[in-house]
Parts: sequence; C-alpha cells; structure tokens
Amino acid sequence: MLANRAVLEHRAVYYGKRILPWLIALLLGMIALGLLITRVAEHIWPFTVEDSVNRWFAAHRTPTMNTVTFIGSLFGSTPVIIALTAVAALILLWRLHSWFEPLYLCAAVTAQALVFFFTTLVIDRQRPAVKRLDASPPTSSFPSGHTSAAVALYCGLALVLAGLVHRTWQKWLCWALVLMPIFVATSRMYRGMHHPSDVTASFLNGALCITLMSWAILRSAERGGASSRRPVRSTT
Repeated sequence: MLANRAVLEHRAVYYGKRILPWLIALLLGMIALGLLITRVAEHIWPFTVEDSVNRWFAAHRTPTMNTVTFIGSLFGSTPVIIALTAVAALILLWRLHSWFEPLYLCAAVTAQALVFFFTTLVIDRQRPAVKRLDASPPTSSFPSGHTSAAVALYCGLALVLAGLVHRTWQKWLCWALVLMPIFVATSRMYRGMHHPSDVTASFLNGALCITLMSWAILRSAERGGASSRRPVRSTT
C-alpha cells in the first residue's frame, strides 16, 4: 500500500512539473489575446465587422434553427460536458485497463475550464449587441466556455479513439467528432452569446490543452511501455 501511494505521489509531482508551467503560459497568453482584442485591436479589421456577423445571425433566425442551436449549445454546456467526460473516462478505463487515456481526457477538459475561468476574471467583454436566446452567465463574453469545453472533450476523445481503431472508415468516424465544436461555436454565435473572436480564441484554448495533455500524459505512457499503462495495484 505504501509503495502504491509513493508511485501515485511520484506521478502527481511528475505531471505537475510538466503541465503547470505550460498551463500558466497558456493562461497568460489567453489574457494577452483578450486584452489585444478588447483594448488594442477593437477598431481594426476583422474585429470591426464582428457585430455584423452577429446581426446577420440574428436577422436569419427561424424556429427550426432556434431549436437546432439550442441543442448545439446544450452539447457544450457545463453539466453535459461534465457528464459526458465522466462517462467517456469510465468507459475508456473499463475497455483499456489503463489510467492514461481517462486521465488525459479529464485533464484536458479541466485545464481548458481553468484557463477559461481565470481569463474571464480579467477580460470583461460585453456580449454581442443583439437579442440573446440564452440567459447570460456572470462570466464575460471572452472566451467562449462552451466552445473550448467542446473542443477539449470531443476533439480529445476523437484523438484517443482514432488511435484505437484500424479501419479507415472507423478512423473517419472517430474524427467526425471534431465537427461537434464547430456546431457548438456556430450555435453560440447564432444565439447571440459570443462574438466570432470569442469562439476563435476558445478553439485555440481547447486545442492547446489537448496538445499539452497529450504530450504530458499520453506520450509519457508510450515512453513507459505497456507495463506502465496498467493500473497501479496494491502490493499488500
């Protein structure tokens, strides 16, 4: 039992040293990007045409698309993201008998949420000046939490699943999951909740969190070999 605990502590320190500095750098980069968009470049193209994009969506709303985008927004909402991440992690753990893939997926989703949350504490951007179809949470418009969460979960899951299948059509089916964040991002803009630059920055946040966790967790599993991918067992 003591050996088991020592291994877990060693891994926690190892991952912390590999992940934390880069995560802080990502947070600072997102804050800098937010300040650039809202304080420096707001009167420079393409940011000057962002409002016209939101107005176009608002002018072309229909009852059918309102329902479709409600579903798209739902797939990026916090309760759904948490539930799907937990279910996906448990299934991966059950099927692969490895902690690395579930840990990678949970870490990617958690990391983007932390970067999103602390960025909104600094960047106070107003939401688009159109009628909003969803209730506005207290966080600012920049970045889009729905979009970055969708990127981390659905694209992160696609990365894992595509590496587990062998047939070409199966890989394409796995990679089709990357369409989900696009659906979520478009839905959020359609519903008047975010500017185009908000969702664009969120794609960057989610993608970099996936890249970081893939490098820190999945690559370490590959270097450790098959034996390191087995769950830690009690030695008592």
